[in-house]
Amino acid sequence: MAKVLKEQLVTSIDIGTTKICVLVGQQIGNTIEIIGMGKAPSEGLQRGIVVNIGKTIQSIKLAIKEAELAAGLTIDRAHIGISGAHIRSQNSHGAVAIKKGQVREADVTEALEAARAIPVPEGYQILHVLPKWFVIDGQERIQDPIGMHGIRLEVQAHIILGAIASVQNLVTCCQEVGIVVQDIVLEQLASAYAVLSPDERHLGVALLDIGGGTSDLIIYKNSSIFHSMVLPIAGNHFTHDIAIGLRTSIADAERIKIAYGNINLQLPDQEISVELPHKQDHTSISSRLLSTILFARAQELMTLVAREFHEKKLHPLCTAGLVITGGGSQLRDLDKLASSMLNMPVRIGKPHAIHALPGTLENPMYATGYGLLLYAMHKKKDFFGVAHNGQIVKRVIERMKSWVNDFF
Repeated sequence: MAKVLKEQLVTSIDIGTTKICVLVGQQIGNTIEIIGMGKAPSEGLQRGIVVNIGKTIQSIKLAIKEAELAAGLTIDRAHIGISGAHIRSQNSHGAVAIKKGQVREADVTEALEAARAIPVPEGYQILHVLPKWFVIDGQERIQDPIGMHGIRLEVQAHIILGAIASVQNLVTCCQEVGIVVQDIVLEQLASAYAVLSPDERHLGVALLDIGGGTSDLIIYKNSSIFHSMVLPIAGNHFTHDIAIGLRTSIADAERIKIAYGNINLQLPDQEISVELPHKQDHTSISSRLLSTILFARAQELMTLVAREFHEKKLHPLCTAGLVITGGGSQLRDLDKLASSMLNMPVRIGKPHAIHALPGTLENPMYATGYGLLLYAMHKKKDFFGVAHNGQIVKRVIERMKSWVNDFF
């Protein structure tokens, strides 16, 4: 392998409830090549929140060692994703006078600062301030106001907040294994970067990232975030339902879900012979019973999504439909149920291969990790690789860095 320059390397750590995934990429021009990957079962997290620092550190350490062996180098810095039940969001508005009659970067910065001036719950901190659109003198919405003339500049922004303690714990776990956290990114933003096309984000699309502990819903319109939220149902709930319904262990239930999980109740009932290591025996289970168990939980999840669409009037925004990603999206026929219940086109989102992406990574469960690499590679550009608002997003990123540094 040719020598890899340090400035060409990007590393991501997806710290999930069920798995830790470390990806090492080498930037080659405007593309990225995966040169190392490490995975480990996630111990010490519940619903995306660290509940046992020691176990979380050990899991991260195992994944990093595997990635280092594959890449043939030492990992000392990384971008990490954040999600979990503690994440909150809200829309905000900011307005300032245009000082010299023509919008400059300083005016945009002041408008975003004005949008940041919201009541922040105790123990929370603003993670991202993402501009949705700008308005000059009450006229039409615009995406990039720089250079335009006017008297008053307004911005509508989407603000995402996270619990300070939760972020501190993630950063601490990484630091304990010798990793410098370069940036912290909301996981559904990273996943969107990996699986959504520019056309989808412009036309309007919903993304449902089904993780192990939580599911994250995010809506895009005109290439900007319109709405986001965290749902309390995810992959582990399906697994636990199987364990209870079939009276087996969590580990066996997870294997059964991956191998035979299907929510199509129209399929003929069959006897499935499965090996249960905990019982040191084979047993037969009903495919109809398994589908019934999974269908009930899938229906509950999509009911929550449908309720959010109805209450927030989101359906007209999603011209391009819904994209489901994350490990939980691999449940067979989930996309068909979602399409039926939401009355919109639905597809399963897999990471878009840019350059030499290993086939094993072309899987929804790696969307966040790969998206973090893309984010790291393009973070000096607009968050979604388009021309507008490039400087604005760069300032948001710089503010995020300073926020991380404020902890320590």
